[in-house]
Amino acid sequence: MLLSPKKIVLVFFLVAFTALAVSTRQSRTDCQSTCGTVKIEYPFATSSDCVHEEKFLLRCDEEEQKLFLNNSNLEVLRISFDDREVEVLVDVISLCNMEGDGENIILPIEIPGFMFSNKNQLFLVGCNIDTFCIFTMRNGGTTTFTCETQCDSLPPVDKSCSGYNGCCRTSLSNVNSQILINPGNYIGWSSSYSYPCKYVFVVKEGYFVFSVPEDLKNLRNFTRFPVILDWLLSQGTCQQAEDTSFCGENSRCIATSNCTDYGYSCKCLDGFEGNPYAQHGCKDVDECTVNAHSCGKDLSCKNVDGTFRCKKKKEWTTIILVSVIGCLVFLVGVCCVLLKLKLSQLAKLRERRFESNGGVLLAQRLLESPNQCIKIFTEEEIKQATHETSFLGGGGQGVVFRATLPDNVEVAIKRSRNWDPDQAGQFVNEIILLSQINHPNVVRLLGCCLETPSPLLVYEYVPGGTLHDALFDSSLAWSERLRIAAEIAETLSYLHFSAPVSIVHRDIKPENILLTQTLSVKLCDFGASRPVHTRTGQLTTLVQGTWGYLDPEYLRTGTLTEKSDVYSFGVVVLELVSGEKALSFNPPHGERVLVNHIDAALKENRLSEVMDQRVVTADNQAVIHQVALLGMSCTRMCGVERPDMRRVAEDLRGLQASGQVVQDEAGPSGTTFEIEEIN
Repeated sequence: MLLSPKKIVLVFFLVAFTALAVSTRQSRTDCQSTCGTVKIEYPFATSSDCVHEEKFLLRCDEEEQKLFLNNSNLEVLRISFDDREVEVLVDVISLCNMEGDGENIILPIEIPGFMFSNKNQLFLVGCNIDTFCIFTMRNGGTTTFTCETQCDSLPPVDKSCSGYNGCCRTSLSNVNSQILINPGNYIGWSSSYSYPCKYVFVVKEGYFVFSVPEDLKNLRNFTRFPVILDWLLSQGTCQQAEDTSFCGENSRCIATSNCTDYGYSCKCLDGFEGNPYAQHGCKDVDECTVNAHSCGKDLSCKNVDGTFRCKKKKEWTTIILVSVIGCLVFLVGVCCVLLKLKLSQLAKLRERRFESNGGVLLAQRLLESPNQCIKIFTEEEIKQATHETSFLGGGGQGVVFRATLPDNVEVAIKRSRNWDPDQAGQFVNEIILLSQINHPNVVRLLGCCLETPSPLLVYEYVPGGTLHDALFDSSLAWSERLRIAAEIAETLSYLHFSAPVSIVHRDIKPENILLTQTLSVKLCDFGASRPVHTRTGQLTTLVQGTWGYLDPEYLRTGTLTEKSDVYSFGVVVLELVSGEKALSFNPPHGERVLVNHIDAALKENRLSEVMDQRVVTADNQAVIHQVALLGMSCTRMCGVERPDMRRVAEDLRGLQASGQVVQDEAGPSGTTFEIEEIN
C-alpha cells in the first residue's frame, strides 16, 4: 500500500519528535552535573539545551558555588527523584515596630509545577499576634488557620509553641503554592515586653524548635529556613508521557491531577532504583546481595532484573559440604595419629636418655637407701618450672637458671656442660653423695632430671647473690667478712672430716660462695668435687679448678687432698683482708697474683699497707693482721705445712668470740691461738 505524501511527512514528524524527546531526556555529557555540593540530574539542568521544561532550569553561581531554582532567589540544597522533592531556602518575613492592623502578607511559590510539601510547617512568632491565615489547597479550595499569641506570663524556658508563649504553628497539608496572612493586633504595642518584632516563616518539619525567650527577641538571627517543595514533570497525562517516552526504562508514570494543576511523575519499578527520568537511570537492585529476599535457609537466592528467584539448593552443594567435612575429619585424624606417634617417640627418647644418664642405677640406689630425699623430676615438670626462667650465671661445669616449681618453691637448675654418658655411674654416686650432705651452709640438692640430653640438677635457690658480688661490687663491713670466713671454714671442716664421705670441693672461690639475704654462707657448685680415700686422704685426678685459687702442689703433682681446699680458702681469706681479687691484670702495685703481693708485703713488714682501708680501724687492725697471717699460712707451697680446716675454723671462731689477736709461734706465750710465721 502506498502512502500519500502528507502521511509520509506526518510519520516522519512523529518519529523526529519522539527521537528529539528521547535525546532530550538522555543525560548529555556536556550538561553540568554538579554545583557546589548539589548533584544535578535530568530533568534538572543549568542549560536550556539540557531541559525540555523551563521550570527545571537551574542557575549556578560559579563564584559562590550555589544553586538557585530557575530565575528565583530560592537556593537549592537538595534534589530528590524518589520523593519528587526539592529542598530550598526561603526568607523569613520580619515585621517590626508595627502598630494596629498590618497589611496582608502572601507567601507564594510562583514557579508552576512546584508546591509546598506536606513535610513543612508554618510558624508565627511574636507577642500579641491576632492572625488569620488562608491556605490555597491543591484541590482548588481554601482552608483557614487562626493564630493568637499572648506574652502576659512567659515561663523562663518553654519550647511548646502553644500560643500562650508567643508562638503558634500548623502543618501544611495539601497546600498548593500560596499562603495569605492577615496579621492584626488586638493589644497595643505598649506592652511591657521588649519584643517589638513578629516573624512569619515556613520550615521543614523537625528543623526549627521554638525557644523562649531567645526566639521572641531576634529569632536567634535566623533569616532563612529550609523548605521542601514537591514538583511534577509536565502538565500532561501519563498517556502523553508514554507516547513521548519521557519516563526512562524500568520506570512507570504516576498521574497527579487537581483543580489547579495537573501533571505526572516517574518512579522506578519495584526492584529498581535511581533516576527514573533518565533513559537508563533506574538500575536493578540485587536483592540477594543486600539481603532483601525471603528465600530462607533451605533455598538459594538468584537475582534477576527487578526481582529475585528462590531455588532449591543443588545437591552438589551438599556433596561438596560433606566432602569438605570428611576431609577435615580425615586431616584431624591424621594429625592425631601423628601427634600420638610423636609423643610416643618422645617418650621413648626420654626413656633412652633416662637410662643413658644413669636413671635406672639412681632409682635402684634410692630404693636401697629409703632415707634419701632426692626427687627425680620429669622433663615436663622442668619445662613447667622453667617457663618463667632467668639466667643466673655459668661456669666451667655448667649454666644455672632460676625457676619456680608448681608448689611455688624457687629453685636453681644447673645444666652440665660437656656431659659424657660414660660417666653416668660416677654421676649417680656423686648425686647420692651430695644428697647425704646435711649442713646449713651447703646449698641443698633437691633432685635431678635425667630425661634431658644432659642431666639437670635442682638446688635450693639462694637469693642474696655471691660473695664475689658482695665483696667487689659493694662494701662489706669487717665483722661480716670475718663471720663469712668463719662460716666457710666450718663448712669445709664438715666436708673434710664430718661428712659421711670425706669430700674435697676442689673449686673454692667467691663465685661459688652464695650469700643469703642475711649474708649467711651457702657453698655451691660441687660439680668438680671428689670423695677422697678416708685412709690415705688423697686422690689422683685430672687437675680442675680456677687459676688464682688452684693449689700449686695439686697443679704440679695432680694429687688431690683436703689441703687443696685449704689453699683455695686461704686465697679467699686474703681477698677478704685486702679487698683485691686473686688475679688482677693491671694492679696498681704491679703484682698480678694476690698471694705473691701479700707475701712480699709481709716480708717487708708492711702488711698494713695491703689491708682494705675501707674497713680498717684502730680497734680491728690487729685482728685483720692476724687473719691475714692465717690466710698466708693456708697458702704455703707445701701442703703438709698448711693447717687443716678444723684448726682454721677453730682459730676463726676464737677471733670471733674474743676479739684477741693471734700471735705467731715466736711471739709471747699464753695466747690462745697460734700461727706459724711465714718465711
